[in-house]
Amino acid sequence: MLWVGAAAMLSGCGAELDNAQEAALVENAIANAEAVAENVTREARRDRLAERAPVRDAWVGKWIGVEGMVLEIAKGDAPGRYRVTNTWSVDAGDSGTFDGRASEDGIVFRRGESRVELVAGDGDATGLKWLAGKKDCLIATPGEGYCRD
Repeated sequence: MLWVGAAAMLSGCGAELDNAQEAALVENAIANAEAVAENVTREARRDRLAERAPVRDAWVGKWIGVEGMVLEIAKGDAPGRYRVTNTWSVDAGDSGTFDGRASEDGIVFRRGESRVELVAGDGDATGLKWLAGKKDCLIATPGEGYCRD
């Protein structure tokens, strides 16, 4: 339908479209429609996963890492949505607040260009000797973990 509108506008201006131009308009309209459908499908899938995922509300609260690293999880504005406040290294600027959502295995959020998925584990699974032996932990990346006990 987009290409019909574009063709009508061009023909109203006195411009004639040849077959190649009409084909390009049709291809462009199809590509746009496919992109919109893909984005809608991806968002709907994320919403379904968040609704079906095990409730992560038990993870709400403060988690402590090593050398000043901290993770705080708060409930978001909908089921399966969370606000993640995180300091993930000793470097200045390596902290922020992010929108998270429940996933199949934990809570996922974007930290800059990286996708981070918090998963449950123990201190030994964090790979950090300072957290070894702890039982209630969340692992963000190899060598980055936060524990409660």
